[in-house]
Amino acid sequence: MSEHTQTLASFLAEVKPNQAFWALQDKASGDWVVLDSINFANTDVMPLWSSNELAQLHCIDEWQDYSPAQITLAEWLEFWLEDLSEDGVMIGVNWQEEADCLEMELGDFSQALAEIEAL
Repeated sequence: MSEHTQTLASFLAEVKPNQAFWALQDKASGDWVVLDSINFANTDVMPLWSSNELAQLHCIDEWQDYSPAQITLAEWLEFWLEDLSEDGVMIGVNWQEEADCLEMELGDFSQALAEIEAL
């Protein structure tokens, strides 16, 4: 199993019980963290984390005004998927600064989520 495959499997295993994951949102403006891809030119990536604690670790320096915000699987599939697709945004799974991050196509990521969504 590759490191990236393991990263996704771990993310999904942690997300499945609560049916939710975390992104960083600016406390004042409501904006979300989206950054330049480290793997693909001219591509934006939205970093996501499987826990509030992992997301909180990144609320420093340029992101000190941001805080973890929960996104449920149902919200993701109903609202987020279309908006991010229109913007061509990729997903950074359990993103880590200065690391070889798993960046996934939105459709592939959302398909993986749909497979663990509780009905």
